[in-house]
Amino acid sequence: MTPMMTGLTGMAILIVLLVLRVPVAFAMFAVGFVGIWVLSGLPVAMSLMASESFTLASSAELVVVPLFILMGNVASATGMSRALYDAAYAIVGPIRGGLASATVIGCGGFAALSGSSVASALTMGKVSMAEMERFGYDTRLSTGVVAAGGTLGILIPPSTGFVIYAILTQQSIGRLFLAGVLPGLMLLGLFILTVTILCWIKPELGPRGPRSSLHQLFTALARAIPILAIIVLTIGGIYGGIFSPVEAAAVGAGLVVIAGALMGRLSLRVLWEAGRDSIITTATVMLILIAAHMINPFLALSHIPQAVGGFLAGLDIPAVGVLALILLCYLVLGCFLEGFAMLVLTLPIFFPVIIQLGIDPIWFGVLVVLTLEMGLISPPVGVNIFIVKSVARHVPLEKIFVGVAPFWVAMLVALLLLVAFPQIALLLPNTMIR
Repeated sequence: MTPMMTGLTGMAILIVLLVLRVPVAFAMFAVGFVGIWVLSGLPVAMSLMASESFTLASSAELVVVPLFILMGNVASATGMSRALYDAAYAIVGPIRGGLASATVIGCGGFAALSGSSVASALTMGKVSMAEMERFGYDTRLSTGVVAAGGTLGILIPPSTGFVIYAILTQQSIGRLFLAGVLPGLMLLGLFILTVTILCWIKPELGPRGPRSSLHQLFTALARAIPILAIIVLTIGGIYGGIFSPVEAAAVGAGLVVIAGALMGRLSLRVLWEAGRDSIITTATVMLILIAAHMINPFLALSHIPQAVGGFLAGLDIPAVGVLALILLCYLVLGCFLEGFAMLVLTLPIFFPVIIQLGIDPIWFGVLVVLTLEMGLISPPVGVNIFIVKSVARHVPLEKIFVGVAPFWVAMLVALLLLVAFPQIALLLPNTMIR
């Protein structure tokens, strides 16, 4: 069997394992290890397993993952994420669809803490679903806005998706974080616009909420000030060149812990549970990355990346056309594969093509992460949809899919805007203080 056929067979087996719900990391590791064994022998496979695991585990850049995850878990456990939602609700709640818009804003704020789409959808679902149900919101809008708003966690920095992309492509985590700020805010605005349009067309989808008094408004804003200050300090510190991403993660996690303790909401038990959850999530991410470093050499030995790259580069179409084909592949794969698995499987194939065509790798990273977001609410996998279903068990799954459809269209509009105007993503990283 030729190396190419071995590689294609390995990829087919991997897809079957993923369809059978074998954990992503274990499936990729098994295929990568056995594939290298077949193509280069057992000693090479054993050597790569040891060296790549150690190299990855000792990478200082990956410290941002557990620190930002801890930051989000502590903020959720101490009620700081609820404070963000309450402040947004006090401002926009009285307008039609205001609770849904407040949920989007709350998701955006929590995304700037946790870097996780699943955590954002789960946390804001628990916080906002009951409120929207109490005020008579249509379940299609309430579940759709939580599932879509949760996707902001992978785009608004700090983003675990950007960290993994940076590790796999050797790009700057700081530049990727900054590149996600304006696209993330743009997408947040498009989600709010979508809610406004839906409630204008069908007012019964999102009735008005009660108007907050000035005292209630100032109280809600005051409670949100500590967590807003921490968000501004960590992201602003990266932009201003005061912190590296690792230092910003440490500062953010430390300040959230201190703020929770000063507010009397952070007991040792709460801190222990937040730390335990952070370790579990970090271990999952690390296993996926280690598996990625086994699958990548296997793909290189099979010559699949070179073949695909040669085919795409040889097409008689401009670079934007090739980029469109690659993004279309991500959109289709997002209907079947989990986001991190897509990154690991496709970047070794597509990234060399992007570099060869002279496409900015930071801009491409934002486009890829946005398409991963779209996969989070695309049938039939749609991880965020099932997360929302676990919170709103009485809502039929088909209603949730209908509810997210307008927001998927809004994400497609955001993707097209980013393709047409790359400076939306590149403005901040290109002007950051070095």
